[in-house]
Amino acid sequence: MSADRKKQLAAEAALDLVHDDEIIGVGTGSTVKWFIEGMAARRLRIRGAVSSSEATTKLLVKHGFDVVDLNSTGELPLYVDGADEADPHLRLIKGGGAALTREKIIAAASRRFVCIVDDSKLVPVLGRFPLPVEVIPMARSYVSRELVRLGGRPIYREGVVTDNGNQIVDVHDLEIVDPLALESAINQIPGVVTVGLFARRPADLLIVGTDQGTKTIDRSTL
Repeated sequence: MSADRKKQLAAEAALDLVHDDEIIGVGTGSTVKWFIEGMAARRLRIRGAVSSSEATTKLLVKHGFDVVDLNSTGELPLYVDGADEADPHLRLIKGGGAALTREKIIAAASRRFVCIVDDSKLVPVLGRFPLPVEVIPMARSYVSRELVRLGGRPIYREGVVTDNGNQIVDVHDLEIVDPLALESAINQIPGVVTVGLFARRPADLLIVGTDQGTKTIDRSTL
């Protein structure tokens, strides 16, 4: 089964968690595109969506969904997003699409964070996928030197400007055995906006598309 089909299966399974007249958070990326298209195909009657990126906003509006500001919603009942990697404890690496800061904000503001992935994203230890770090432009070189001190090999993602007007440094060669500690350490570097480690706020439910269909991992049962 193709990776796209597995992503579609995971996205379709997440549609069953969406209730009418709710405002939900919607993430960014190829798997989330299947989720948005699925909402449109099923004609789900949500009250609105808080979007994690300009690209997602355009797709939501294209399909007729209202996009609302998080400042006007209060806590969200549900946030659906993808990931670049997920470990057995549902801690994630996100930010391949450069939307990590808004994604982290929406995840923190949501009661339930549902992550949809294909099975290639499952890893025993995070770090195979380069860890994205959003940085203030003037601090990029300084932050990169500090990331080297933490054992990584930072590479500037040239030509990418985030929706917040910042830059991305991707940190290679990490084996993240303590995601929570590394998330805290990187976030404390002056000039870092946020890091694409979702350990303090991991997913609550992981829906995985596989050759056999979908499987779910609930963090409350781990």
